[in-house]
Amino acid sequence: MPRNHPHPKAVLCALAVVLLTSGCGGGAAPSAAASPDAAGFPVTVENCGVTATYRRPPQRAVSLNQHATEVMLSLGLEKSMVGTGYLDDKVLPEYQAAYDSVKVLSKEYPSFEALLEAEPDFVYGGWTSTFDEKEGRSRAAFTKAGINTRLNTEECPTGPVDVAAMDEEIRTVARIFGVPERAEERLGKLHATLDKVESQLNGVAPVRLFVYDSGDKTAFTAGGKGIGNEMIRRAGGVNLFADLDKAFGDVSFEQVAQRAPEVVVIYDYGDQSVEDKKKFLLAHPALKDVPAIRNQRFAVLPLSSTVVGVRVPAAVESLARQLHPGRVQ
Repeated sequence: MPRNHPHPKAVLCALAVVLLTSGCGGGAAPSAAASPDAAGFPVTVENCGVTATYRRPPQRAVSLNQHATEVMLSLGLEKSMVGTGYLDDKVLPEYQAAYDSVKVLSKEYPSFEALLEAEPDFVYGGWTSTFDEKEGRSRAAFTKAGINTRLNTEECPTGPVDVAAMDEEIRTVARIFGVPERAEERLGKLHATLDKVESQLNGVAPVRLFVYDSGDKTAFTAGGKGIGNEMIRRAGGVNLFADLDKAFGDVSFEQVAQRAPEVVVIYDYGDQSVEDKKKFLLAHPALKDVPAIRNQRFAVLPLSSTVVGVRVPAAVESLARQLHPGRVQ
């Protein structure tokens, strides 16, 4: 654990003024006279109930969780980062060099004190747990310390979480950092992959599938409110639990059997291997007559690819190839 030390709020407030970010005392911005706006700024962003005004691009950013980190790196923002933490997977090869240039603050979540030691002006998290109030890392605590925050919008959706949400997430981060043209360049490449898959799957019969994330008493699966549901549709599948009114949720194995999936999609992460998950499902008595289990038909996606971020198009292509091997090359 990092060593304890006096709360450095005063230091951070001074830093915030020097860096011309939002000021301390509830996140109020310094006056225009004291800190003139950078070109294209100020930028005001509402995010998951928190509104922040940026007078200039953050210069000491910290990213936590895979998808937040890779959005930053995909936009070439590593020189504006002073720390990162909590990957679920290896970083994508094309971002490895950039990632290696950023200090890793901790394997999982750093403590609030450790984050303050990095003197950030912006903290970007992928999961709600990034800003765990019980751990002292609430967004309000960062605001009080003069630090702006952002949470991936899949954690607080106001509508369907689809490819448009991916676009908006990447565009908004680029706008915060004053590099909107980089977002458009990145999105052009991402959409080219999606367009190619759509063309290859034209007219294909969708495959009925069930997502197995984890669980032994019940099955933790993908519902209809996360981007995973959209990814399945674009890959030529039908999510049999799309009627679950949340991104993820528990269902019984008897419900899975009743819906008779043709394919089980396994989300790969954590301590339980894909092979262990397959063995568990193949041996489950409630699933013995399920077509996917009888035929041992599985597809696999890393969990890091199934959330709003830059991995979505490649994951759609990977899943489409597994569901329709004769159509997607």
